[in-house]
Amino acid sequence: MSLLRDIQNSAVDANEPIGTLLRKCKILAARLGNEEFEVWVERELNGYCDKNSFPKYRILNVASKGYFSGGFGSGMKNADIPMLRIDERFREQLSISYLSQPVSSIESLIKESDGTSVQEPWPSDVTALFGTNIYQNMNCLQAWKVIPVNTLVGVIDMIRSRVLNFVLKIEAEDPEAGDAPLNSKPVAEEKIKQIFNTYISGDVQNVATGSTGVEQNAHINKNSDVFSELIRSLDDVGANEQITGVVKDMRDSKDTNSYSLHYKEFMSMLSDHMQVYGPAVAPFLPALTAMLS
Repeated sequence: MSLLRDIQNSAVDANEPIGTLLRKCKILAARLGNEEFEVWVERELNGYCDKNSFPKYRILNVASKGYFSGGFGSGMKNADIPMLRIDERFREQLSISYLSQPVSSIESLIKESDGTSVQEPWPSDVTALFGTNIYQNMNCLQAWKVIPVNTLVGVIDMIRSRVLNFVLKIEAEDPEAGDAPLNSKPVAEEKIKQIFNTYISGDVQNVATGSTGVEQNAHINKNSDVFSELIRSLDDVGANEQITGVVKDMRDSKDTNSYSLHYKEFMSMLSDHMQVYGPAVAPFLPALTAMLS
């Protein structure tokens, strides 16, 4: 199996560790001789240090909760903290979570969580500074940011989707690019830069069919029915009723807790038919993933 096809299989297999997928991408980056892709892979594997380099999908808007103690044994656990009670100079800092850790650590957070959320503690000095200003006659002993697990799952799937879109487009340019000698640059540097900016650092607007002579465009209107468009795209490649049925299940369960279950079922089925359905599905993955949060 070629490296490009191996990466594609890993990208749509929800059971494949994200670190394994990215290490395969590191090999691909070396063979393509592309520094931008290599830097992105390294940052995802090892974490981000500079906030200016954070991709948007790693910057989360979050709420905060706290544990409060009052007089005569009174107290509140897991109480919401209204940001209006916080000095405006600190509101942005306490309303945003920067996921700086390696992507494998995010994956571990998901596995070790209770399935609903994970906590990012407030700095102790900030808690002490505002602890008595939040609720009357109450002191905040501990405060934390609340990060929904579904949001973390969405981050992981966003990375998988971007990798899948990238390698599909590279394969369209040169099906053997993943097995070329190191730094042989089988695809022109400017072309790779364009693909990277479109599929890794930017929004996905289209996807290649995998043929070097034909390109399929999938323009997704943000106000349109993503599920209907996805079903039409699957019908165009002769998808069976089982996988389109799961898409309908996702549509019907949107904005409910069961959506993530149908999403995982869909990704599992996709992994079994990646070569046939992958190009048809890839443009829709970012939108489907965003619905997890």
